Amino acid sequence: MLKSILLFVFLFTLKAALGHERVMDHDFPDPTLIKASDGWYYAYATQGMTEATVPKLLNIQLARSRDLKSWQHLGDALPNKPSWAKTTQSLWAPHIHFANDRYYLYYSADPDTRDGICLAVAVSSSPRGPFVDSGKPLACGHTFSFIDPMVYDDPQTGKPLLYWGSGFEPIRVRPLDSTLINFEPQSKALELVAPDKGPSPAPYTRLLEGAWMLKHEGFFYLFVSGEDCCGTNPKYSVLVLRSLSPTGPFQWRNNDPKQSVVIQSQGHFIATGHNAFIHDHQGQLWSFHHGIDKEHPLLLNPIPGDRINRRILLRTKVDFLDGWPVSH
Repeated sequence: MLKSILLFVFLFTLKAALGHERVMDHDFPDPTLIKASDGWYYAYATQGMTEATVPKLLNIQLARSRDLKSWQHLGDALPNKPSWAKTTQSLWAPHIHFANDRYYLYYSADPDTRDGICLAVAVSSSPRGPFVDSGKPLACGHTFSFIDPMVYDDPQTGKPLLYWGSGFEPIRVRPLDSTLINFEPQSKALELVAPDKGPSPAPYTRLLEGAWMLKHEGFFYLFVSGEDCCGTNPKYSVLVLRSLSPTGPFQWRNNDPKQSVVIQSQGHFIATGHNAFIHDHQGQLWSFHHGIDKEHPLLLNPIPGDRINRRILLRTKVDFLDGWPVSH
């Protein structure tokens, strides 16, 4: 009987440890993915240093894969910084979107004025780039609340919607115009979900960021990542809300954030979050996100003024059960 119990515990622990699959043992934070017309999957990530004897700083990292398992790092998708951010070095959390026979790379950058962070967009005819900035920011804020852009085509209206948010402020959404490099005139940003600023916030809700929109069987699911991604004591996970509209109102599962956690630390992977979703060739849904390997948590070549943590690329299988996403 004792052997059976121990075997069950071992198998359960093994299953939990296998929840997050390491697919790139390289610093590749805040990933976004797309399947391009050439048959390759492309992934883009926050700025990073190459792990070489003479390290090189990449503004927006780029990799590609045929099967979502084996990845080839291609270098820099944005080799030239925007004209309004030439003297700074903070290029974060890209999102890739295909429309009008072009690829649009949304990202965040620290402007030369060093006053907050701005949302930006660069364009290329190829998923490999090079992407060229549009020449001006989309919008700027005085804190880091204008980061983590994500574009979703609203099937109800046909309009492209830009989601963003962090900095202890709400996740917001606002429609773009047909050029996809400007907001729709006279439109306003809507607040979708706010962080919990109370004395006892639910886990991972003190700060919300990394929005991702996904539709499944009539519902629109808003995924957000919460709490601290980095630092000496990182706490980071992915939560989900849903609505009948991509602009809300959104609700937690059973109105409880604690029951809405989809992806969290497992085994020796901690601070798992900022996810993107994509289907493989067989139609299986995968979450791609970063995480910190407790056995190798620090960057070999830290980026001055940015971060010290090494956040590698992970993937986790996701399905839907009773109308809500579950990872396994």
